[in-house]
Amino acid sequence: MPPSDIRKPTIIDVASRAGVSIKTVSRVINNERHVSNEMRAKVRAAVAELGFEVNESARGMRSQTPDKSYVVAQLYGDPGGAYTSDIQIGLLSRCHYFGYHLVVEELDYQSPDIERRTKDLVRRLKLDGAVLTAPLTDNEIVLGVLDEAGVPYVRIAPVTEARHLPSVRIDEKRAAYQLTQHLIAFGHKRIGFIRGLPGHSATLLRWEGFAQAMSEAGLSIDDSLIEEGGFRYFSAIPCAHNLLERADRPTAIFASNDEMAAAVISVAHELGLTLPDDCSVVGFDDIPTSEMLWPSLTTVRQPVTRLGAAAGDLLFTRLSPLTSGPDSVEWPTPAPHVVLQHDVVLRASTAPLRKTK
Repeated sequence: MPPSDIRKPTIIDVASRAGVSIKTVSRVINNERHVSNEMRAKVRAAVAELGFEVNESARGMRSQTPDKSYVVAQLYGDPGGAYTSDIQIGLLSRCHYFGYHLVVEELDYQSPDIERRTKDLVRRLKLDGAVLTAPLTDNEIVLGVLDEAGVPYVRIAPVTEARHLPSVRIDEKRAAYQLTQHLIAFGHKRIGFIRGLPGHSATLLRWEGFAQAMSEAGLSIDDSLIEEGGFRYFSAIPCAHNLLERADRPTAIFASNDEMAAAVISVAHELGLTLPDDCSVVGFDDIPTSEMLWPSLTTVRQPVTRLGAAAGDLLFTRLSPLTSGPDSVEWPTPAPHVVLQHDVVLRASTAPLRKTK
């Protein structure tokens, strides 16, 4: 008989050994349809090799665990918008699959009583778990309250990964670096930049990618061409005026997200400028309106809905009886970190630098 302190294999181990998704393993275990014979054979082989055993009592935990709420929260600290709603769509799909309810709650990360508000929310909702988006992903007060309450959570797009905390992200720094390289390859040297919300991981990482690309190209950053926005359309209107009404305006502008890039395009039209001849513009996120703008926007596409779904999959490896077991209380060390693929989408808002006589 093996020692009692040896960790029993989980559904995560089975999925890894079989080379399939956790969802596929769960379907095979539960004898669901829509699984190929090949997949079934792989999963059953992995189950046999690892000695994995389904905890039959765990299957009925919902009716036997009145202390569980089967409620998880999506916690966000910015004004919301398409990003928050797309995360919600992805996360909700996983909640439906695993039998949990989702609540979406905003926490003012700048509030002096954020600790009290977070504690009240956890107590009132009796949360089983949470998914956090920036800037709450890096808020030590919020994380501390969840840790103290024993609420497992997954962070989406933190500034840095922590060994003991699971996360899901794209490589935002590299994406911004590649987008800046695109502008530089078109001959642009005087490039304006509009930042996002202070304290937001995307603000820092996108700026770092921009700065790295400029430095490696031997280009200096003109501080007078850097504006402070807030990731919202109207926050970028004055920024766009400041940059585009200059006698020595930049030949290109990198807005830290698509909403602010749309503001730049709007102000440029208002001022009678022709885009991209007079100024190239890029954004970030590839929200649905990016392709509808005139000119259509060059941007970075990040799979936001998939970020939400991937965060949900990580969370439910802890919460679902079939994946974690009723006695699971810790993430594995190191905790899982998922990096999804991004794409630089080239459209009509960028062009080679126009030669002046």
